[in-house]
Amino acid sequence: MERMGSCPRLVTIAMVRNELSMNALLRIAFVTSLTCLAPLTVAAQTPCGGSFNAFIADLKTEARAKGHSRRTVNTFFDGTQQSASVLKADRSQGVFQKPFIDFSRALISSNRINAGAANAKKWASTFDRAERQFGVPRGILLAFWAFETDFGAVQGNYNTRDALVTLAHDCRRPDLFRPQVLAAIELYERDGMDPSTTTGAWAGEIGMVQMLPEDILRNGVDADGDGRVSLKTSAPDALMSGAKLLADLGWKANQPWLHEVSAPAGFDWSLSGTDKELTVADWQKRGITARSGSLGNSRLKASLIAPQGRNGPVFLAYPNFKVLFEWNQSFVYVTAAAYFATRLSGAPVYDAGNPDAGLDGDRMKALQNKLAARGYDVGKIDGILGAGTRAAVQDVQQKLGMPADAWPTPELLDRL
Repeated sequence: MERMGSCPRLVTIAMVRNELSMNALLRIAFVTSLTCLAPLTVAAQTPCGGSFNAFIADLKTEARAKGHSRRTVNTFFDGTQQSASVLKADRSQGVFQKPFIDFSRALISSNRINAGAANAKKWASTFDRAERQFGVPRGILLAFWAFETDFGAVQGNYNTRDALVTLAHDCRRPDLFRPQVLAAIELYERDGMDPSTTTGAWAGEIGMVQMLPEDILRNGVDADGDGRVSLKTSAPDALMSGAKLLADLGWKANQPWLHEVSAPAGFDWSLSGTDKELTVADWQKRGITARSGSLGNSRLKASLIAPQGRNGPVFLAYPNFKVLFEWNQSFVYVTAAAYFATRLSGAPVYDAGNPDAGLDGDRMKALQNKLAARGYDVGKIDGILGAGTRAAVQDVQQKLGMPADAWPTPELLDRL
C-alpha cells in the first residue's frame, strides 16, 4: 500500500483501487490539495482519527474558508454519521484474488453481452457523440457501465456524504478523501446534490459510471440539456461524463486498447509484461499473431500480457489499455474490462487454453512473504497478484530457469 505520510509526489485514488468495491471502480482524480509546496493546509494541520464531531467542525471551518456560506455548510453536514459499514467495506478486497479466467467469466455473461447490445442500440446517438467529441468507443463505455452498476441497476446504497466524511476521518487515506468532501459541498451548491439522500458506492462514487465528486466537478457533462449533471438518472449525462473523464486521463482516439494474440512455441516470455513495449511490427517478427482481425498500425507500441501465464489467454495491450490503470490498479479488473469491451465491439471469446494451476489467496500471501524476504517490493501482503508481485515472480522465474511468464504456480512456491 502506498505510504501516506511522506510527500514525494501526488497521491491518486488509483493507488488504492484494488481495495475498492465492484461499485467503486471507475474513476480517478489527482488529489491536488496535498503537495510538499503547501505543507500548512488545513488537511495537514488536522490529525486523522480522534473525535468525529471535532473533525466535522474542522471540515466546516475549511469549507467556510473556501467561500461556502454558513447556511450551506451547516445544512450539508447536518445529520452526518460515521459509517461502520463503509469502514468494513474498505478493508475487504477478496474479489481481486480470483484469476483472470474465473474473474472474467463471473462478470461477463451472455445476459450482459445481450444487455450491452441493447443499450448500444438504445443510446446510439449518445455513443456516437461520445466518440466524436472525446474519441472513446462505445465498447469501453458499455463495459464499465456494465461492470460498475450493471447498466445503472445497482448504484450502491451507502450515503455518499457519510461515506466520504468517514473515509476522510479514517487514518488509512485521509488526504485522499478529504478533498472529495469539499467537492461534494460544491456539488450540493451547484447541482443540488442532496447530502441526506444521495447514495452510491461505499467509497463515495455516484451514479451509473461511479464518479467521485471531484471528477464530476471536472468532467461532468449535461448531455441531456436539462441544466444539471445527473449521473444517477440520466444515461446521456453519465456516459458523456465517463467519456470526458477517460479523455482527461489520456485516452487516444482511433487507437486500439487490447487484442488477443497467439505466441509461437519457444517464445521468450521474459518480454511479456506491461512494463515492456515493442512495436506491433517487432512483435510480429517474434511470431506474435492476431487470433482474429488485424493488430493495426505496425508502428504502434504495445505490451504482451498473459494474465494466467503462457498457457492461458494472451493479449497485446496498447497505450489506451494502460490509461485504464489510472482508474483502477487491479490488473485482473482492468484486463477483464478491456476484454469485455472488445467482445462488445465484435471480438470472439478468448482461447482459455490450459493454464497451469495458480495459487489461492493464502498461498499467494506465502509467496509474497517469500519474495519480500528476498528483497522484492511486492507492496502489501494481500494475496492479490498485483504489478509488484508479477514483476518479482517474473524475475525469480528467470533466475530459476523457468518460463518467465509472471504467473505464480505451486511449483514456483515450492522452489522458493
